[in-house]
Formats: sequence, structure tokens, C-alpha cells
Amino acid sequence: MVRFLTFAFLLHPLAFSATPTFSKDVAPIFYKHCVSCHRPNDIAPMSLLDYKAARPWAKSIRQAVSSRKMPPWFADPKFGHFSNDPSLATTELQTITAWVDAGAPEGNPADLPARPKFVEGWQLGKPDIIVDIGEDHQIKLGEDAYEHFTVETNFKEGKWIRAAEIKPGNRQVVHHVHVLLVQDDLKLMEVASTTNSPALSKFLVREGKLTRIRADAPVVNDACVADVPDLPFLTGSQEGALASFLPGKPPDTFPAGTAKWIPPGSKLEFVVHYASTTGKAQTDRTSVGFYLASGPPEQVMRRMDLRNFFLSIPANDDNHMVRRCFDFQDDRLLLSFTPHMHYRAKDATYELTRPNGKKEILLLVPRYDFNWQLVYRLQNPVLVEKGSRLMVTVHYDNSSNNAANPDPKQVVRWGDKTEEEMMTSWIEYLDAPGPKR
Repeated sequence: MVRFLTFAFLLHPLAFSATPTFSKDVAPIFYKHCVSCHRPNDIAPMSLLDYKAARPWAKSIRQAVSSRKMPPWFADPKFGHFSNDPSLATTELQTITAWVDAGAPEGNPADLPARPKFVEGWQLGKPDIIVDIGEDHQIKLGEDAYEHFTVETNFKEGKWIRAAEIKPGNRQVVHHVHVLLVQDDLKLMEVASTTNSPALSKFLVREGKLTRIRADAPVVNDACVADVPDLPFLTGSQEGALASFLPGKPPDTFPAGTAKWIPPGSKLEFVVHYASTTGKAQTDRTSVGFYLASGPPEQVMRRMDLRNFFLSIPANDDNHMVRRCFDFQDDRLLLSFTPHMHYRAKDATYELTRPNGKKEILLLVPRYDFNWQLVYRLQNPVLVEKGSRLMVTVHYDNSSNNAANPDPKQVVRWGDKTEEEMMTSWIEYLDAPGPKR
């Protein structure tokens, strides 16, 4: 009997401990992992800040955490370690499971830890500076749109920022947002801001506020081949945005000792994707909040964007491959990856080949989910030597097996609409060694 009890305890460490309660055991887990989204007037469907709000969802919570659906995280743990991995520890998962199985008791409210403090609408707290799109924008019903708003910062002095958070003015209609620093050299903006894209323009069709690649444009699914065609943005990289907002993406926070520079007199361009909506008329006034650094950083934070505009996904293809490569012309420290595709994407792999031929998978996302477009921040920056090559490989499921697929009978090309496709990577990095400006 003693042996049996010992074995049972090893199987389930909580089996013979006190029954977990919300106040003492579960609330601290929710406060740590969940309530940045699961709170009133935020993106999640219910609040987990208090027992009364959380209790009706107990069984659903058990299922979501047991299946690892929540908190959302899709990186394969066999490759890389990430500082923002929100996954529950085994003991935390067991605590929630035992709590639900015991009837989800409240416990003593006096045991509740202090609630996390939030500034309404801002995950990072009140920003030092807020800039909005400059108008209460009227959204047309029944159609997707990409709108571009250029606004003055009125900065008399340049600003070093340690973080930036975009706050949609109307979450019902704002799908995603990029905030760009308007460059003197407009070529640096021509990918993210399609209002200025001379290199790509002859391949684009513009339909109202949306753009897409022409159906008869050249097809290059593998942009990593030796004889890759000389087409726009299939090699090299493009300048990244100051900040971006996407479903499930946290605010842009930069590692200690790093910051981004906004010069005096700068203009910002907001690129806002408004999703199709019906019903009553809607308005939006999206804004960005900047959090100032205490002074010049040790290293300047940078972002490079990689895209393949010339993909073509055949109808009914359940495993179509698209690739994009980047050849490093100098040493860099890689900090994070953000893959961005649409409904048909199924996985993404980031593989580095060093000058000596050694290969290393830096990130594998085996189950991409358009509803949760996450940033994967490396726990330790990866030093990449000049002469290395980064290969990004994405597979798409354009078959009827993909429940999210809008239409498996269509050949799919790059386009702004979520029913079309993209193949994009946003990669944060530092120059190595030493800061540059």
C-alpha cells in the first residue's frame, strides 16, 4: 500500500495536497499568463481577473490549457529558446486541472494577490507620447480597405524609444496596423507603404484601397535558387516599421540597452487594414504610444523585412512550398522573428546556414495560426556571421482539408485581402559589433 501511494503521488503531485482554490492558487497563474488579454474591454472574450467572471468558464479553461491551445504559442520546443514563451509550467497546468476537477472553489478572497494594474487600452501602461491618425476616420461598410494616414510628430528634438504600442481606435474593424517612419529616401518605404512602390507597381493591380499581384505576373515560389529572377524584393531586405499591431501580437518592446531613433521633425505613416464589416457605420481613430528611453542606447534596434510577392499557390494543393532567403553581408545579432501569412499558411521554418556549411533551425512553427500572429523573441541573441544565409520556408494548405480556406478551387497569389496570401517575415536585429546610427 505504501508503494502504491508513493507511485500515485509521483504521477500527480497535487493528488494529496490541499485542494487548489481560485484565490490562493489559480489567480496568480491567470495574472501572470492570461489577464493581459483576458480583462474587460480587451481582445479576449471573457475576463479572468476575478472569480465571478472566471468561474463559468472553468471547464473551457481546463480544456484550453490541457490542449495547450492557451496561452497561444506555436514554436516547436526542440528548436530555440524564447524569452516571451507564455506556456504554462507543468505544475501550473496541474494546479488549474485540479482546481476545475474539484469544482473550481473560490477559496478565501483574502488570499487573492494584488491585481495587475492596467491603463485603459494600453498593455504597457500610459505612454510618454501619443500620436494618432489625425482624424475620426469613417469606414465604408462591406469592404476591406488599406488606408494610409501621414501625420506630423512635431518633435523639436529627436526621441529614443524603448517601446511602442499601437492602440486600435475600433477593435471591431481594425485588423492590423503598421506605423512607419517617413523616410527621405522613399524607396525605404515602398514595400510596407504601397502608396509608393515604383519597383513593384507594374506587377500590381489596385482595386480601390487594396492591392494584389497580377494573375499573369511571373511565378517564383522558391526565391532561394541560384538563378532567382531579377524581380523586386526577392533578394536583400526592406526597412521595417517602427511598430506593428496584429491579432495576438504583443506591443513592440525592445531589449534592455537597445532603442529606436525618431529624428526631430519626423512624420509618421499609419498603414491601417480595415476588415470588412456590416451593420451600423463605424469610425476609427487609431493611435501609437511611444515609451521613451532614458538616453542613447548601447545598441540601435533595427528591423528587416523579407517578402516573396511572386508566390502562386495552386488550387487544391495541400502542401505547397514557398521560400525566401537572405544573404548576410555583415555580422548581425538576430533578436526575434514574426512570420506573417494568411488563412492558408500551415507552417514556417527559419534555417540558418553558416559560412562553414553548418545548418541550424532557429525557429520552427509547425502549426501556423492566422488568428495568433506571434513574435518569437530569442532568449539569447544569435550571432550571425557575414556570409551566412537565412532560409525561410512556408507551406500552404489550399485544399478542402483546411477548414479556414476561403476557396480551395482558386489559384492564390499575393494580395492585401485576407482571402489572398502573403509570405512575410519581420526580423529584429542589432548590428554587430557596436552601435550605428
